[in-house]
Amino acid sequence: MAAATGIEVKLIGTWPSPFVLRARIALNLKGVEYEFLQEKLGEKSELLLRSNPVYKKIPVLLHHGKPICESMIIVEYVDEAWPAAGRAILPADPYERALHRFWAVYIDDKLNPSGAALSKAQTEEAKVEAVGQVIAGLKLLDEAFGRLSNGKGFFGGDDIGYVDIALGCFLGWLKVTEKTCGVKIIDDEKMPLLAGWAERFCAHEAVKAVMPDPERLEEFARMRAAMSKAPPSN
Repeated sequence: MAAATGIEVKLIGTWPSPFVLRARIALNLKGVEYEFLQEKLGEKSELLLRSNPVYKKIPVLLHHGKPICESMIIVEYVDEAWPAAGRAILPADPYERALHRFWAVYIDDKLNPSGAALSKAQTEEAKVEAVGQVIAGLKLLDEAFGRLSNGKGFFGGDDIGYVDIALGCFLGWLKVTEKTCGVKIIDDEKMPLLAGWAERFCAHEAVKAVMPDPERLEEFARMRAAMSKAPPSN
């Protein structure tokens, strides 16, 4: 990555977090050099609590010591703070920007909760229902891809853009869910556009270096599940 000369940029987060991944991809796309301050899993550092006293959660971007919170707000900030570096993440046209923001909100408000419900499903009935909700949501995004991409490789057109980052950050965890639940979610036949996009996204230079390995994510998920079941220490 190209160094951001004279600019101090730090990112508070953890490696498994898809929301932290959004910020890392945006910084990579812009070629911004940054220091990754990893939180200890299950703990909140004094720096995090001081930097995000309202939500007390990651990610937090520190630019010249000033905190920027919430993953997609960070993505927009990176796009605006380094306008001449790399390609714009959001479209220049106001209507196109509104469309991309709409689908990013849809991903967080509708698709992400369905995915979380699937990963926590305990019964076969609950699993089937959650899978149906996730697939229905992804089919809508497959259709949206056709409109937003203008026949090109990404939601953002020729390169990764705002919606690509919003959705692509979940691909590692989606692979874990497919394996643990024994179901194919992004199907080549049912979602051909999205399936091709997912491969291109994961192969992108800005993504490869920071996308967590699914096997490592699966191991982390098992560890987290074991910790949640362990009796509290005296």
